[in-house]
Amino acid sequence: MQKYLVPVLGVIFGSVAGYLYWQEVGCSSGTCMITSKPVNSTIYGAVMGYLIFDLVHNLIKKR
Repeated sequence: MQKYLVPVLGVIFGSVAGYLYWQEVGCSSGTCMITSKPVNSTIYGAVMGYLIFDLVHNLIKKR
């Protein structure tokens, strides 16, 4: 169970960050692929959060 904690936290943090980015910055013209819809921005944030948290976790674990 412990090994899934960091990836799940990354997905949650990234999802929230992606949604907040859409809400605060967004795309005024509606032509932006990622930030034009909240679902796209949230999914992108979740993927990026997972990748970043997993990368940092692996770097810390190797030391």
